[in-house]
Amino acid sequence: MVLRGREAELKELGELVDGPEDRGGVVIRGEAGIGKSALVAETAAAASVAGLRVLRTTGAEAERDLAYAGLHQLLHPVRAGVAQLPAPQRDALRTALGLADGASPSAYLVGLAALTLLAEEAAAKPLLLVAEDVHWLDRASADVLAFVARRIETEPIVLLATLRDGASSPLLDAGLASMVLERLGADDAADLLDAVAPGLAPAVRTRLLTEAAGHPLALTELPSALADLDGLDPVLPLTERLERTFTARVAGLPEPTRTALLVAALNETTSLAETLAATGALLGTVEGRAGGGGAGRVASALPGGELASHGLARTSGAAAATAGHLATARFPRVEPEILAPAVEARLVELSAGSVTFRHPLMRSAIPAAATPASRRRAHLALAEALRDQPDRWAWHQAAATVGPDETVAVELERTAERARYRGGAAAAIAALEQAARLSEQPETKADRLLKAAELAVDSGRRETAERLVHAAKPAGTRQRATASRLLSEFEDGVREDPARVAELAVTAEAVAADGETDAALRILWSAAMRCFWTEPGDAARKALLDVADRLPIADDDPRVVAVTAYVAPFERGQAVLENLRKLAGATGADPEVDRYLGSAAMQVGAFDLAARFSAAAAPGLRAQGRLGLLPRALAVQAWSRVRLGDLAAAVPAAAEAARFARETGQPFMYGLATAVQAEIAALRGDHKQAKTLADEAERAGLAAGARPVLATVQLTRGLIDLSEGRFDDAFADLRRMLDPADPAYQLALRAYCVAELTEAAVRAGQADALRDILAELAALETPSPALQIGLRYARAVLDPSDERFAEALRADLTGWPAERGRVHLAFGEWLRRQRRVVESRTHLRTARETFDALGMTAWGERARRELRGAGESSPNRGPDARDKLTPHELSIAQLAAEGLTNREIGQRLYLSHRTVGTHLHRIFPKLGVTSRADLAATLKALDG
Repeated sequence: MVLRGREAELKELGELVDGPEDRGGVVIRGEAGIGKSALVAETAAAASVAGLRVLRTTGAEAERDLAYAGLHQLLHPVRAGVAQLPAPQRDALRTALGLADGASPSAYLVGLAALTLLAEEAAAKPLLLVAEDVHWLDRASADVLAFVARRIETEPIVLLATLRDGASSPLLDAGLASMVLERLGADDAADLLDAVAPGLAPAVRTRLLTEAAGHPLALTELPSALADLDGLDPVLPLTERLERTFTARVAGLPEPTRTALLVAALNETTSLAETLAATGALLGTVEGRAGGGGAGRVASALPGGELASHGLARTSGAAAATAGHLATARFPRVEPEILAPAVEARLVELSAGSVTFRHPLMRSAIPAAATPASRRRAHLALAEALRDQPDRWAWHQAAATVGPDETVAVELERTAERARYRGGAAAAIAALEQAARLSEQPETKADRLLKAAELAVDSGRRETAERLVHAAKPAGTRQRATASRLLSEFEDGVREDPARVAELAVTAEAVAADGETDAALRILWSAAMRCFWTEPGDAARKALLDVADRLPIADDDPRVVAVTAYVAPFERGQAVLENLRKLAGATGADPEVDRYLGSAAMQVGAFDLAARFSAAAAPGLRAQGRLGLLPRALAVQAWSRVRLGDLAAAVPAAAEAARFARETGQPFMYGLATAVQAEIAALRGDHKQAKTLADEAERAGLAAGARPVLATVQLTRGLIDLSEGRFDDAFADLRRMLDPADPAYQLALRAYCVAELTEAAVRAGQADALRDILAELAALETPSPALQIGLRYARAVLDPSDERFAEALRADLTGWPAERGRVHLAFGEWLRRQRRVVESRTHLRTARETFDALGMTAWGERARRELRGAGESSPNRGPDARDKLTPHELSIAQLAAEGLTNREIGQRLYLSHRTVGTHLHRIFPKLGVTSRADLAATLKALDG
């Protein structure tokens, strides 16, 4: 049937599939029955004619708690290609889909595997990916589809998804275009009604058009309810009226057919064999059939049944055949003809061993109209039919259980563990919640809810974690400590009372007193994080230190070092630095340890060590697919690299940190990475971009009181002011970082902008105020490299002399080229003012060359101006090759220059190798090179 009133939408979707490259995809949104599926069907048919291969998955409400069920359905036709994936991706995908045993896979590694597999298939034939009813997809599959959607812009792949109005999905934030379907206009609605129900009496036709109000499903289905039209309450929402027409249609069917329809509606899959088997069990036509699907049967479940237990039988012919074989061996033979009346009533369709409802509203209406007892019996029958599939057995048994039942609860807990093992956190959380509902003891219930909350924390779902912790109503020291820790796990949460830190100190002390040392240390780490993002005050910091000092753990334990650095970066700076230097020799052993040691080094101003630890952490976090932790390591690396002056390394790290932080829902880290990008732009002299990025970062930081974000924003604004000659503004902006009452105050970071503050103060005539600030910072008595370098520079500029500048240059500035260049510049400027012009040129020339090499354009131009004043012409610096690349392109170019293949680069950056190749084809002409060897030589020359 020709779609009426959808010409514009069909044209847009037709253009999408005609040229899938650089298109991405579309999310079609609209109310139930608005015609989303019809539009997709037309588009899929057109895509097939155009030569695209169509892969499909459809969300099912009953399948939402079966991890990766939707992904299996999508990838089943191309499953042969899994064997050719790189080993880490292959193992992750096979484990996620229950096809093999392996380490619990990261959702992002599964996403990369799916992307690689689809990109390989698309290389042979362009793909149209169809995902219908994504609001009902299991969360793990939806996350993977969103991951893929963000990365197909250069692939011959189009993703077409449908989403019900008011529903949420990760695909909404995946960069896909949005298409909202409205109801049909009056003329189109009349044409559609006349096509499906010609010859209606005028009065009936008018009534139907009024009732349907342009709703396509209503226009096609309400005519079948003409006999009961007067009984349709117009006050009811249209969806409910439609459901009533469907249930009225069911009521007229034979009882065996109604039974089969109820079973089919409650079944997770469309398997006809499963529906018929469970219907046979429910009808009880074989004498002596086993009833109830008791828990004792689960022990005999075979591992081979695991495939279907994840909802995969919907697409696997082998699994469906097996289910059918088991069913006929166990239950009375029920023929498909039992559903024939439902087919004639246009409720379901039978094809290729499957039974599908013509619309999801039909599927939901049937259980809603059944009695609770009937639904429970149907669930029990399905459990009996699926007793060799433990996960699905457990869910149906739970649905049939009203009161506490520890036997079923234990099986649900095992289901949760299998889901967690495959990386399906959302499915595991749902199973544990159900297990808690069925728990017989309050303590066991609380333990299961807290275990679910832990999974929610691990997957970054703060609201879910908080809901579960509160529902647990923890009792006893152990449970209360666990609850307290879980509520404090989020580094990037919303603004909270800094007094929370002191409470955590008390909790950690109580847990430690019970001998739970590791748990106490985890609580301390959570509290230490708060000391970075917020300011809890001296008393809270001291309380944390006191607890840490009493723990029976060595002072050089990386966890203790990190906690100490966050809580007391100056008071304990000497010990922290000594331990960090010892631990630096063991980088690469554990990426998570390297990550928080990198953060610890940043706290104490050892930016060279911070960059080293963070750079060591990144490869391991990438390989493990831990994209939630990766942006944290990258942001610290970028922040530190900028302070060192290594913009070439900082640019791609900051850009990638921002991208992954946004993708993984970490607003604090996104704000910090964006602030670093703003600082880079300011140093490069791109003040317009710097201001835009600083404003964006400030919005993220203010929303949650993230002090490091706001401090970096103020540093950026001070750099812009300095470059533009507004020294009073620069001093005011930078001084905010040192005011404890200002939200931009951060205990550690405030001490690491001394050079910029000195520049501003001296030029703004604020020397006396600067002396007070320097005295306060010097009193910290810490060996912090960044602070000591800044203080030596400040003393030389504030009270200049050959000896003071020589002292600043004699300091160990290995790895700190920007600071060395800054000293040379200040020394040269002072010498010129002393009319020692010839001597000044040497220092100014060194400063210019240093800043040019570092890409610090604003500082390089300042050195040029001073050189011209000293009587030496200085050629303007044109943009170097790196300036011509986007941060993303620069990251790819650097990896290619290191000798990595496209596939290896893709694995590092979570892109398909085809996307990497497309970027390199754009990079080469930008840099004027024709080969990887030329690329490596060009970038090496710049770094030299």
